[in-house]
Amino acid sequence: MAMLEITDLHTYYGNIHALKGISLTVEQGEIVTLIGSNGAGKSTTLRTISGLNQARNGELLFNGLSLRGIPAHKIATMGIAQSPEGRRVFPRMSVLENLEMGAFVRGTVDQSDIARVLELFPRLKERIDQKAGTMSGGEQQMLAIGRALMARPNLLLLDEPSMGLSPILVEQIFDIVTEINKQGTTVLLVEQNALMALAIANRGYVIQTGEIVLADTGAALLKNEAVRKAYLGEG
Repeated sequence: MAMLEITDLHTYYGNIHALKGISLTVEQGEIVTLIGSNGAGKSTTLRTISGLNQARNGELLFNGLSLRGIPAHKIATMGIAQSPEGRRVFPRMSVLENLEMGAFVRGTVDQSDIARVLELFPRLKERIDQKAGTMSGGEQQMLAIGRALMARPNLLLLDEPSMGLSPILVEQIFDIVTEINKQGTTVLLVEQNALMALAIANRGYVIQTGEIVLADTGAALLKNEAVRKAYLGEG
């Protein structure tokens, strides 16, 4: 049984048909990436999994349990945490306070969780008392991922973690995502930087206008001529 199993999922924004029957799976221990252009439905997929959008049709199973109709705050307690597009840190709160908010769904703050996040992100340790809104974009992205990890998720949803970052910071973020996965957290990664995403992913899906049009291993998609032309700027 897959950790996450999505079958024929349809999601709407009013009358706009955003997801048109997508199906995908994420096995425990994997990094799976969802790539596609702006407006293709990547973020909507994550928002539907986490309960921020409700699907109109289809099945959404997490460890065999249906997530359909379950509110977002309940899904967060089931072992799914999302680092949202745009980071969405609490700007007037310190780094430490932001991390503590990430543990809210668990009802308690475990110092060992904070220690783990600060080990993954040494930059945050240096800025532990700094207000999040005064930090750079890269530091805020690290904080957003760290805050999600505070919930001890089995499945981490990452929405565009490299957006707006310098190439050096992008490499650092992807190295950390790989390390998080090695430590036992399954990752579903939505990313416009297809080259970096496919390089670390076990498997990938390509989404276009709300439909999955291609699925394969990360390595195979990197070599796929259509993918290279459309998403890697070749040809």
